[in-house]
Amino acid sequence: MEKSKADLESDVIPDVESNQDLLYEESTARPAWGSKIQYILAQVGFSVGLGNVWRFPYLCHQNGGGAFLLLYLMLLLIIGIPLFFLELAAGQSIRQGSIGVWKYISPRLMGIGFASCVVCSFVALYYNVIIAWSLFYLGNSFQSPLPWNDCPETVNQTISVETECEASSATVYFWYRKALHVSDSIEESGGLDPALTGCLFAAWALVCLAMIKGIKSSGKVLYFSSLFPYVVLFCFLVRALLLEGAADGIRIMFTPDLTIWGDMQVWRQAATQVFFALGLGFGTIIAYSSYNKQDNNCHFDGLLVAFVNFLTSVLATLVVFAVLGFRANVITQNCAERNIAILSQLASNGPLSAVLPENFTDYSASQYSAWYRELNNDTEQLLLKLEVGDCRVEDEMNKGVEGTGLAFIAFTEAMTLFPTAPFWSVLFFFMLLNLGLSTMLGTMQGIITPLLDNFQSLQRHRTLFTVLCCIIGFLLGLVFVQHSGNYFVTMFDDYSATLPLLVVVTFEAFAVAWIYGADRFLNDIEKMLGWRPWRIYKYMWRFVSLGAMLCLLLGSLLRMVLKRPTYQAWNREKAEEQQLEYPPWALGVLVSLIVVAALPIPVMFLRQLLIERFAGHSRGTGMAVPTEEEDEAEEKESPADPDHRGNGYVLVKAEDGQD
Repeated sequence: MEKSKADLESDVIPDVESNQDLLYEESTARPAWGSKIQYILAQVGFSVGLGNVWRFPYLCHQNGGGAFLLLYLMLLLIIGIPLFFLELAAGQSIRQGSIGVWKYISPRLMGIGFASCVVCSFVALYYNVIIAWSLFYLGNSFQSPLPWNDCPETVNQTISVETECEASSATVYFWYRKALHVSDSIEESGGLDPALTGCLFAAWALVCLAMIKGIKSSGKVLYFSSLFPYVVLFCFLVRALLLEGAADGIRIMFTPDLTIWGDMQVWRQAATQVFFALGLGFGTIIAYSSYNKQDNNCHFDGLLVAFVNFLTSVLATLVVFAVLGFRANVITQNCAERNIAILSQLASNGPLSAVLPENFTDYSASQYSAWYRELNNDTEQLLLKLEVGDCRVEDEMNKGVEGTGLAFIAFTEAMTLFPTAPFWSVLFFFMLLNLGLSTMLGTMQGIITPLLDNFQSLQRHRTLFTVLCCIIGFLLGLVFVQHSGNYFVTMFDDYSATLPLLVVVTFEAFAVAWIYGADRFLNDIEKMLGWRPWRIYKYMWRFVSLGAMLCLLLGSLLRMVLKRPTYQAWNREKAEEQQLEYPPWALGVLVSLIVVAALPIPVMFLRQLLIERFAGHSRGTGMAVPTEEEDEAEEKESPADPDHRGNGYVLVKAEDGQD
């Protein structure tokens, strides 16, 4: 028998009371955190990751030191905290993962949650490879001397040092040739690396074991994985401050250069760092907060986690600059001693004797640098032809500080200069392992929680589903442990998350501020917490944060279009890094990553429109949320249910004129 129009509508549009009952039953049966401390550690552990240790210090040094810190803090207040609070409140209020939250607000926006899951999947694939690298270095740290302490020897007719290592350095050579066995370009696969494949399997096994029982097991793991890095950072800070040259590094860190505020690129980098430091758009913040009690003070949580993240970045930057200052001081001193010896020898047989001051051989590195900078142009050009240059701490600080180069090249080199170097190496890479693991657990929650919430059949097989996700992650992650795998890590890091996450968070802010209504959302929070958050959040969500996200998205798109994407490759013949352009097929891959990650948003929107149209709705917005005016009028007529604050749906009027 053919269904009536009203029957069709009831199939598509859930009844308010039954929907409330279902959500109430699910919320009461939903797992919860063992304690508030577990929850805070989970949020801190996810937001504080490897980027705090290597990317933030690099950006701080590259962009004006203290001036960048002030800029970052300002953008954290106007972009980061409002959007972070938005995700916390949405997850805690609706008690669903990212898919359920946006489906609840408006079914047409369900694609936002699916897009978050796709981005989390991409990030999880390559992020666990970094954990595998940390495991590889951790395993090699139990040697004395460390295997990257000296260049290996080659035995031909005579014993000699490996020329490629001699032309670069022992740490650079170990990274590219012993750890990665890297190929010359992304087009040369080279096959799987057995050692890294084993480390990747171990990394996924750790993640699987930590998550196999849901938040009950991952919450306990976070007690250690979130707190241990702070212990190591404080140990490193105390040790580094006692080293010669540490003060030079910290001085460079806090030397402000306010002229960088006139560079839009610096603003883009600071905003992007705020965005990724807090983990916005991954769905993890929503997933974690969905396991909270309804009356939990999520506003305080947002402020606490944001500032802990900022202070951790400052602490890590202090440690990094102190250690790199010590490293730069040692290298500079060796440079000065070598140049002084060369010039003293030349002066005894040539005209340079008139240039060199008395007691030149007793000069320190700083005295040598001051003398060198006072030379006239002709003498300086002569010395440069002799390959004798200046030796400055600042110049050495600029080398090998970005990205993975900081942890696996510059920092490892500095640790070879520490007394009892293996001990500090074990501590450092164990810290990286824990930082990566806590972030990885959050990323996996951003995938698993929304899918379990949206597909109820998976709930009965939670453990099996978790194991299956980890197995698939390991198999897909094999592409990153080829000899060319490092280049794919760079590609995914640069393009699989940046633009899609900007799109996701922009739609999140737009959905809450303009579709659901900022005032209505604040009303929901007031009913949940018992007090109303600051009114400024309404204007932040509607204008300031949303406008900043749109500007950041536009700037990122323009940068990608105007500047052809490149990656950093290792040239074995020249023993140096070089920038190469991606081949056409690789450009196709990186564009596909962006498109696939953002595609669920328009696809699910169109799908919902078709469902509404074919269901025979009399209005095209049959599943839209009520307007703020309608919601306020309804509240005046009948008091809101204190246990449930609306379900995000509105019933359309049937032909008889009744709701």
